[in-house]
Amino acid sequence: MKFTNKLLTQMREASKKMFGKGGAAAATETIQQALAGLQAQAQAQSQAQAQAQAQARPMHDINPPPPGASAKAAPQPQAQGAEAPPRPAQTPQQMAQEFAQDFMSRLGVPNGAGKPGFEMPAFDLNSFELPGGMKMPGAGMGASAPAELAPGAQFISGTFRNHAGSRDYKLYIPSSFKGQPMPLVVMLHGCTQNPDDFANGTQMNAVAEEKQCFVVYPAQAKSANNSRCWNWFNALDQQRGQGEPSIIAGIAQQIIDSQPVDRRQVYVAGLSAGGAMAVIVGALYPELFAAVGVHSGLPFASAQDLPSALAAMKGGSGGSRKAPEGGVPIIVFHGDRDTTVNPRNGEEVMAQGLRSQSRGAAAASVDSGSVPNGHRYTRTTHRHVDGTPLGEHWVIHGAGHAWSGGSDSGTYTDRKGPDASREMMRFFETVSP
Repeated sequence: MKFTNKLLTQMREASKKMFGKGGAAAATETIQQALAGLQAQAQAQSQAQAQAQAQARPMHDINPPPPGASAKAAPQPQAQGAEAPPRPAQTPQQMAQEFAQDFMSRLGVPNGAGKPGFEMPAFDLNSFELPGGMKMPGAGMGASAPAELAPGAQFISGTFRNHAGSRDYKLYIPSSFKGQPMPLVVMLHGCTQNPDDFANGTQMNAVAEEKQCFVVYPAQAKSANNSRCWNWFNALDQQRGQGEPSIIAGIAQQIIDSQPVDRRQVYVAGLSAGGAMAVIVGALYPELFAAVGVHSGLPFASAQDLPSALAAMKGGSGGSRKAPEGGVPIIVFHGDRDTTVNPRNGEEVMAQGLRSQSRGAAAASVDSGSVPNGHRYTRTTHRHVDGTPLGEHWVIHGAGHAWSGGSDSGTYTDRKGPDASREMMRFFETVSP
């Protein structure tokens, strides 16, 4: 079932209410009104079809099957050019369910089993009732296995609080840490994920062992977003000193204050919704973060509500706001078969990042390669005129919406490479003073 303009209008009104005084309950009520109208339409259609069937004359077979033949005739091939049989009438419940599935698929929630796809900010899906007593199919987050630890390493829990709220986090301290200053990488998970899942999938803790750095994984609260998405689409969460950017920056600062972090080597990276939030945090706090890594994300302020977020995800976000000046170097990964966040977003993240860095840039260089028994890729490298890095854009050919080179022990991963975690860390090292 396709969205009509009326339904899209009602959805937009719902998203506005969700961020206003009405909250999620008001948003849900508006969507329920849309579904109720759909149910009334379906009931009218069903009644009309029932009347037509009652008036139709029964058909009789002129040549009944011979004795002993099966009572159920074998299907006959359809004559070329003949019309296909009409689609059976749907019940109101079926139509409402189809609407719900179409709506959820546009949010990136798959229908059926398998690893979850990208989820947009959701209403309280588990309690959102459809007409007829059905419930919207939500994608809960199952228990994640504890993140893998090298002997002697630590993965400790913490909490940060400020005026915008509080978030838990987990900090990885590699086994090589003996009190020496080390870089810090802030890793922002995607929707439905948590720190353990994201650490397992990206294998960034293993990179931390190799490169001797701290890694902190902020955890989005279910109370802040039912699907544990970072709220990159919310106008409040696109402002310095406000909302989730202030919390994430605060977590980084808390680690800097409590551990011997090399303040010149603090980076932020993320996947999908986390990638979109990494762009925002890096743009708003360039004095704190030296570089940004974005995997399957979206540009700064590319949406202001749910409908515009859906539009940006599915078609690109050319209408995004200009990022603040004084941006930092950025590395971008995006699969060219990503049907959840359109690959054009990767191009726009890169272009936006280049525009935000004020110094002139030399011509870009392009190289390509392939991972043995894995994906091909094209990498475009941008540098300042003095040769210092501006950014890298990696297009992974044949890859979908997943962390490139990740492990099957986490969700949203594609082990066919290239290894985004190691390439991000390599890039981060190139921008270090």
